[in-house]
Amino acid sequence: MQFPRYQLPDERTWDALLELCLSAGRSICEHYHEPALAGKLRAKADDSPLTRADLAAHRIILQGLRGLRPQLPVLSEESEPDAFAARRAWTRFWMVDPLDGTREFLERSGEFTINVALIDQHRSVAGVIYQPLTERAYLGALGQGARCCSRRAGAWHSEPLATKRLDSHAMIVLSSRRHRNERLRHTLELLAAKRRIERRNSGSALKFCELAAGRGDCYPRFSPCSEWDVAAGDALVTAAGGCVLGMDGGPLRYNARRTLLAEPFLAVGDPDQSLWGELLQSLRHFDH
Repeated sequence: MQFPRYQLPDERTWDALLELCLSAGRSICEHYHEPALAGKLRAKADDSPLTRADLAAHRIILQGLRGLRPQLPVLSEESEPDAFAARRAWTRFWMVDPLDGTREFLERSGEFTINVALIDQHRSVAGVIYQPLTERAYLGALGQGARCCSRRAGAWHSEPLATKRLDSHAMIVLSSRRHRNERLRHTLELLAAKRRIERRNSGSALKFCELAAGRGDCYPRFSPCSEWDVAAGDALVTAAGGCVLGMDGGPLRYNARRTLLAEPFLAVGDPDQSLWGELLQSLRHFDH
């Protein structure tokens, strides 16, 4: 797959991002392992919880990204209002969710991540999804490929990632533990009519990691979420050989609308299958 000549992170930047995620992740884990788990500070506008761990990770990541060169704006889920007011003029910036899966964090399921994406001309061109409890990072950039980096004995160890081709075995459908709606039901029914499916549920952005690592075939998401929940996973899956499609069949665009709610999408490991186009067409008719 050919991509435009985006300005992508070099190895020095990737190393800095890994160390930054490591630092923020350890701060999150300090809260996670407290006997009395740091609870909700307040409910945000969408009634989602905000914890001390969210804010601590936000501050660490914000400071670290501002120290990188070239210096780019940062839009984090926990950014101050002035960033949200200015962001429509930005063409290249970091988009961050310092703690994706706060409800999972509060329930001690372990299924939470740090998400960092580089947005360039409304595309997510590079991304890191970091798992604090395992000190494992999934990262990739368009045209550079994808890899999984694990922290062992004080050093990072890297393995390449690649999505899987759709085969004759059961189709593995990755989905959220929490979100159900009629679009998802229709999708599962349509896929089940084509072949046997196996459904695997998980929280936060971990579904993108499973897809990029070849442990799933598709991840449909039609319930509301924000662009910072999706952007890093979009770049990761695309770099690993898959793609993330909007309902029109094209790539997702970021920071291109008044809202920062993400478009509904279908993330797939094997982009060459005609099945995905059939599914999206059926969903468009279903919506009408």
